[in-house]
This record gives sequence, structure tokens and C-alpha cells, in this order.
Amino acid sequence: MTAYLHGRPPLVFDPSADAIQTSPLIPGSARLEDVAFGAATSVTVLAPPGSLERSYVLALALQALEIGGRLDVMAPKDKGGSRLAKELAAFGVTGEATSKAHHKRIQAVRPDALIGIEAALEAGGPQYSPALEAWTQPGIFAWDRVDPGSALLIEHLPALSGRGADLGCGFGVLSRAVLTSEAVTGLTLIDLDRRAIEAARRNISDPRARFEWADLRALTADGMLDFVVSNPPFHLAGEESRSLGQSFVRQAAAMLKTGGVAWIVANRHLPYEAELKTAFKRVRVVEEGGGYKLFEAIK
Repeated sequence: MTAYLHGRPPLVFDPSADAIQTSPLIPGSARLEDVAFGAATSVTVLAPPGSLERSYVLALALQALEIGGRLDVMAPKDKGGSRLAKELAAFGVTGEATSKAHHKRIQAVRPDALIGIEAALEAGGPQYSPALEAWTQPGIFAWDRVDPGSALLIEHLPALSGRGADLGCGFGVLSRAVLTSEAVTGLTLIDLDRRAIEAARRNISDPRARFEWADLRALTADGMLDFVVSNPPFHLAGEESRSLGQSFVRQAAAMLKTGGVAWIVANRHLPYEAELKTAFKRVRVVEEGGGYKLFEAIK
């Protein structure tokens, strides 16, 4: 029996402790894309909120299941749960629908024939965007556009030098701008999302770049970097989390040597200034507009 798990469902759903984790947001997880067709006896999925991403994950799960294998999928009612039954029906799958802990849950078995799997895999999978001139994928932060905060940072970013890091790199928009400076000797791109790291690898072939799929909050900082750039995330599990961005500020400071500089952009309503002033020696607001603030902070 080979069981797979995608995400971290609430414990009230009794996810199997022995299942192989496949979430791209949990560093070290296996790839559901790599599971051989029909190799899984069961797949449990906490479905993501985005429709393209959710259909992609459901298609992967159904593809991985053996005929007659069990699919157990749930999502918050207001983040895709109410659409699960319809979306599965479009794949030719019907099952028992229940409600629990503000989630909708569908338990079904994999039928002999599936409908529309290829289209869902194409729409939700890695894809090249001519407009962005980059590889990207639904589910990555700002996957189909340059986030306005990142655009503001790029507009005002000076030519940096030495070794640095892009914290929460996404598919590599900021890193591409950083690497236009020949004085940069090394850049580490870090992101919690495996898909972002995979896309960034395809988008950046510069030998000065290295890539790390990791939870920034769990990394040990050595205080040896010359610069950091970041457009910190402020959502965790679909909910706004101010502490997440604040942890990015603290980690940026810990990664920098004395005199190192952090360029950080954030939504104007987020309370990062006190955290910046605690962690850094000098902080200035470089630009403010479009609902964002851009900070330069010197350690």
C-alpha cells in the first residue's frame, strides 16, 4: 500500500502519518508529478485555493491513483471547498461529500476512465510567459505578473556588490535585476515554494546564482552577506500573517555583515518599521506609492 499526502489537512480529518508528503510548500517533500501512473493506493489532498492550481493538483492525484484507489480531498468552504464536487465531476469522478471544521470534503474512488486530465495538467503546470519572458506556474506568488512591490524595488534598486540573497525569490524577478550588476559576486535565491525555485532555475542561468528550497525561518544565518533584497510574503495558509514578514526582516539582518544593506519592499499597511529599526542601525524610506513602502536598511 502506497499512500500520498498533499499539504497539511486539519487533524480532524485523520491524515495518515505514514503517507508520503508531496506539497511543494513543504521543503524536502516528494513531487506528486513524479509518482508513476497508477502507483498510489490512496491520495489525500488539502486542495489549494487557486482554481488552476487546485485542478492541477487534483489531476495529478487522480493520475497517480490506481483504478479503484481512494481519493480524499478537502478545502475550506470559502477557498475552493464549495467547488470541489463540480471540479471532480468534470474529471469523471463522483464521491461522498461531507462538511466538517469549515471544510468541504469529498471521498471518492478512481474510476476506470478520467476526463480532461491533460488540459488541467497543461493549464496548471510550468509554462513560459512571453510577457514576463520567464517560466512560471500557477500557485507561485504573482505567477502571471510582476508584483507592484517588486516593480517598485526594481525601479529604485542601485547596482549592488558582493554576496547577497533574494529572500522569497519567486520565479526570479528581483534576482534578474540584481544580477545586472557585474559587481555582484554571488546571489542565493531562497523560497519556500519548490515550484518557484524550479522556475527560477530555468529563468536564471547566471553562474553566480545558487538556489535553495527552504523555509527561511528555519535557516541558520552566518552574518556574512553584503546585501539582501526581499519582497516578503504576508500570507500564511491563505491568511494574512504580519509576523511572517517580520520574521523576514529579522532573518535579513541576521544574514548580513555589519554595514550590509537590505532593500525591502512591503505593503504600506504592514507594521515592519518598528522591526526594521530594532534589527538595523539605519533605516530610511526610499519611496512610497501605490500602497507600498520601499526601505533601505543598514546593519
